[in-house]
Amino acid sequence: MAQRARKWRNTAAAVTAAGMITAGAVAPGAAAAEAPRIDLKVLVVDNGDSSVRAVAAQLKSTGVPYTTVDLNDAERPKITESFLSDTVDGRPRAKYQGVVLPNESPFGAGSAEQTALETYERTYGIPQVDAYTWAHPEVGLDYTSEGGWAGTLDGREASVTAAGKAGWFGYLDGAFRFEDNSASVQEAYGYVARPRAGFTSYVDIPVPGGTGRGSLVGEYAHDGRRELVVTFAYNGNQQQFRLLARGIVEWLTQGVHLGRTRNSFAVHIDDVFAPDSRWDTERDCTPGDFDCAGGDGEGTTPIRMTADDAAHAAQWQREHGFTMDMVYNAGSGEEWKTEHGGTDALTDRLLADKAQYRWVNHTYTHPFLGCVQDTSTVPWSCAKNADGSTKYMSRAEIAAQIRDNHAWAVNKGLPVDRTELVTGEHSGLRTLPQQPADNPNLAGALADTGVRWVASDNSREPEQRAIGNALTVPRHPMNVYYNVGTAAEMADEYNWVYTSRADGGSGVCEDNPTSTCLDEPLDPATGYAGHIVPQEARTALGHVLAGDPRPHYAHQSNLAEDRLLYPVMEKVLDDYRALFADNTPLENPRHSAIGTEVQRRAAWQTALANGRVTAYRIGNTVTVTAPSGTQIPVTAPDGTQKQLLLGTSAFGTPYAGSRSAWTTPAALQSALTLKLP
Repeated sequence: MAQRARKWRNTAAAVTAAGMITAGAVAPGAAAAEAPRIDLKVLVVDNGDSSVRAVAAQLKSTGVPYTTVDLNDAERPKITESFLSDTVDGRPRAKYQGVVLPNESPFGAGSAEQTALETYERTYGIPQVDAYTWAHPEVGLDYTSEGGWAGTLDGREASVTAAGKAGWFGYLDGAFRFEDNSASVQEAYGYVARPRAGFTSYVDIPVPGGTGRGSLVGEYAHDGRRELVVTFAYNGNQQQFRLLARGIVEWLTQGVHLGRTRNSFAVHIDDVFAPDSRWDTERDCTPGDFDCAGGDGEGTTPIRMTADDAAHAAQWQREHGFTMDMVYNAGSGEEWKTEHGGTDALTDRLLADKAQYRWVNHTYTHPFLGCVQDTSTVPWSCAKNADGSTKYMSRAEIAAQIRDNHAWAVNKGLPVDRTELVTGEHSGLRTLPQQPADNPNLAGALADTGVRWVASDNSREPEQRAIGNALTVPRHPMNVYYNVGTAAEMADEYNWVYTSRADGGSGVCEDNPTSTCLDEPLDPATGYAGHIVPQEARTALGHVLAGDPRPHYAHQSNLAEDRLLYPVMEKVLDDYRALFADNTPLENPRHSAIGTEVQRRAAWQTALANGRVTAYRIGNTVTVTAPSGTQIPVTAPDGTQKQLLLGTSAFGTPYAGSRSAWTTPAALQSALTLKLP
C-alpha cells in the first residue's frame, strides 16, 4: 500500500515539474511554477478493435468519464494542442488524465497528430495505454525472433511479476491461465518478448519452446513518456482481460479517478419452505405444468429440502465464508406442514439457524401476481373481463401476499427487510409476449407494503426501472434448473434443451439464433459435473470479474437431494480466491444494497452523459462538482483525506490496494474536495 501511494506522489512531482517546464503556456501574471490542472477524464482513440473497445467498456463500468475519437469517422476532431490542452483561470489545463490508443502510433510516426499527442503526454506527464501491439524496439521490447515467441496463448499460464504485484496489479494473487474454451477455435494470440532498457514487465509467461520469460503487459518509460504496452489480443468478455482490466485503469489514471468497482457475488435461493415440481425424463416436461401433456403431477414426488439439507446449508456457509439469501414462501411451508401431520422438520431447522442467512420476501404462497392466466391454450394467455380488458390480480390480493409473508417472518424472528421483495416468477412485472405491461395494481401494492426493491429477471430486463416508488433489481438466472433434484435429471433436461432434434432434443437450440446445440448429448452420469458445473461457474465468475453487482438466483430444490448448486458456488468461490489477493475480497451484498448500487451507477452515468460533472486535480487536491444530491464515486490512494468545513476525515474504505467510496460534498460545501497523500 505504501509503495502505491509513494508511486503516486512521484507522479504528482513529475506533473508539477512539467508545469514548470511549460511556463510559456501559463497566462501572463501567473506563477511560472504553478501546477497545471488535470481534468479527470480519459481520451480513447478508437479504431474499432476489440482491445480498445474492451478498455473503454471497463472505463464505463467503473464510472470513469472518457471522450472517444473514432478513427473511422471522417468528421472526427483532429488531435491538436488546443484539443488536448488550454488554460482555465490563467492556469494550464490538461483535458485528459490518460490516453488509450489502439497501438503505440495510430496516427503514424512523425505525423502532426502523433507529435501533438506525444508532446502533450510529455508536457503534462500523461500516461498512454497501447491496447494491443506487437513486440518491437519502439515499444521497449526485443523482436520475438530475439529469444521470444508469437502464437496462440490459449490455456497457457501467465504470472504477475514482482513489479506488477508491488504496483498496479497487486490485487491479483499471481498466476492465471488464458481461457481455452474450444479446442477448435483460437481465442488469444500474443507476442512474448524480452524487455529492453526502460521497460518494466508486469505480466509475463515462460517463453514457449525457449528459455526465460517474456512480457505480455509492461510499462515502457522513454523520452519523458510512459506507455503501458499490451502484446496480446483480447475482447472484453475474456477472463484474462477481466483480471487485468482493473490494473489497466489504475495505471492509466495513476490511481486517482472518478468511479469505483468492487467484485461481488450474491446467490438468492428462491422457494424456500415450498416444494418444487420435478422434471419427467420420459415425457420431457414437468408434470403439473399446463403445457405438460398427459401429466397432471399426481403421483410424482416434488422436490423439497429436508432438515438434513438445511443443516448442510448452514454448515456449508460457515465453511466457505459465504451467506445465501433465503427467498421464502412461508404460506407454502404452512400448507406443507398441514398436509404432513402438522410438523415440519425443515422449517424447524431453518428457523434454528435463521441468523445465519439473509431472508427475502417471496410472497406467502407464490401465486402469479400479473394477469389472471388462462391455461386452456398453450401457451397461456391473459384472461379478459367482460369488456375485453385484461383481468389482473387486485392490489389488495398482491398486498396481502406480501404483508402476510412479512408478518410470518417477523413473528418467527427472521432478520427480514420489509423493503425487499422477489415475486414468484418475477410476476406482476411485464411478461412477454402475453402480458406486455406491468400489472397496474402492482405499484400501489408495493407502496402499501413498504417495498422499495423488487426483483426482475436480468435475462429479460437487464436495466433497472421504476415500479411506482420501487425500483427493480435485475437478477441473473443460474442454469441449474428449479425442477431437478438429481444430476441425472439435470443432464436429461439440459439435453432436451441443448441438443438437436436428430439427437433426441427439443431442437430449441437449432431454432434460436442466440443459442448453440451440444455436439452430442451429455452422459446422464457425468454430464452435470463434467460439463454443466464448469460452464455455469465460468458464466457466474464472468459476471463477478466484470464488476456486475446483480445477484444470481437458483431454487431450494438445488440444495436438496443431490445438492446440485454447491459445486457451482464452490467453483466460483475457489476460483476467485485463487486469482485474487487478500486485499480484494469477494463482497456478498444483500438485495437492497445491490439495488442501491445499481441505482447509483445509473444516476452517475446520467450525470456524466448530461455533462453535469466537473472533476480535476491540481497538485495533490482533487475537486469534483456534480448535481446536488448525486452520489459521486471516487477511487484514490491510501491516505487520501476528505476536506471538511473544519479539518479533514479519512476518505473511503480500502479495496484492491486503493480507497474508494460513493460520497458527496461535506456539509455546507458545494464541491467534493479530496487531499491526496
